[in-house]
Amino acid sequence: MTEGDSPTIARRRVRLALREARERAKLTQVQVAEAMEWSHSKVIRIENGDVTISTNDLRPLLAYLGIKDKTVAAALLADARIARTRQQKAWYQATEFRDNLTDDLRKLIEYEGDASEIRSYSIYYIPGPLQTPDYATALMARYEDELSEDQRRLRVEARKKRREALLARSSEVQILLMVDESVLRRTVGGPAVFAAQLRDLRKHSEDGSIRVRMVPFSLDASVTNNASFDLLKLGEGEVLYRETGLGDEMIEDQGTAAKHRARYDRVWQEAADEADTIQFIERRIKDLERADTDRSPR
Repeated sequence: MTEGDSPTIARRRVRLALREARERAKLTQVQVAEAMEWSHSKVIRIENGDVTISTNDLRPLLAYLGIKDKTVAAALLADARIARTRQQKAWYQATEFRDNLTDDLRKLIEYEGDASEIRSYSIYYIPGPLQTPDYATALMARYEDELSEDQRRLRVEARKKRREALLARSSEVQILLMVDESVLRRTVGGPAVFAAQLRDLRKHSEDGSIRVRMVPFSLDASVTNNASFDLLKLGEGEVLYRETGLGDEMIEDQGTAAKHRARYDRVWQEAADEADTIQFIERRIKDLERADTDRSPR
């Protein structure tokens, strides 16, 4: 246990340790449930982080899983106590958001609140927590055939709340944003909306809240296989959130996260630096402002 760790990080450490111990012992979740006289769903919820485990439940579980080292057991019990100190129910756990956000996205939002570093890579659009409300609304309009008006509204609201929370703790978290050049060229919402989005990026880059770099078309650097992703540092570990056009997933395997981090760091060094990226953004803003003027009624 690390002093000062949040309930989110402590809960994650406990559930990962329990899952690893179960797999090491070659036990199934069903076997654990039967041995503990629990429901199978309880084991699933504990390992997924949907619920915390009490110290009374944890002690016999540690013995069953073969965790006999007193120092390790004491640390996990301490983490379990911290994990159960959450105060109020988070906004993303409210029914309307649970029904309209994926489980992995809600986990990402929870982790965003405790991450010390966030690295985002996007090939399609500005990442969610950095989207302005107008940009998010325009983006969600593209899904009118797949999502109801209410679903789109809630997703825009979720992005607004993520944005407020992340920017509010910008002094506590390092935010690195790397985008494909196409992201800065794709005029989502029209010239006025997109220009405002780019001005917002420029503002937060200039005040030090974020660092942004562009992967230009001229750079032959494949970061992923056509997938946007986020890397979040939590305590001593790092998690990977990845999304494609077909779905999203939270990956907590350190090996997979490490591979994405190594590739991210390499391309970050090859991409246009912050100064050149901001210059590109400024040119785009001027182009968009001219385009918006040309479209205005005379």
